Amino acid sequence: MDAYKLFQDYIRLQHQIDEFYHELAVRQKLSDSALLVLWTLVDLGEGCTQRDICRQFSLTKQTVHSSVQKLAGEGLLSLRPSPGREVRVYLTEAGRALIQKKVLPLKNAEEAASIRMGESELTAMLSLTQKWFSLFQEEANSISKT
Repeated sequence: MDAYKLFQDYIRLQHQIDEFYHELAVRQKLSDSALLVLWTLVDLGEGCTQRDICRQFSLTKQTVHSSVQKLAGEGLLSLRPSPGREVRVYLTEAGRALIQKKVLPLKNAEEAASIRMGESELTAMLSLTQKWFSLFQEEANSISKT
């Protein structure tokens, strides 16, 4: 099997993983972006900014803003201004309950799978993916900009 065919198999697997996360969000009756916003609040803690949420999962400002506004409208988040134009995002009691019921079980499953795989295999996976991405950026950046 040639190298490019193997890479295409890897990309297909990445798409299957993305689709599985989408299915998990649907099962929890959440949009993909709502799941990621709530997931970020678990990872970073309450009081993070919408910019922090964007960075955590490489989401657009528009996507995060829309999702945060919708979740706030549903009474799951509260928004508080901070110095400058930043707005900090906090969970309401309903939001905390939702995270306990719908987000933490998914995070726990992800963590359990990671533990089962092991640190050395995960380190190798991360290292190889970073290497491929760096090489791809080099190749793509050499394409003339016309």
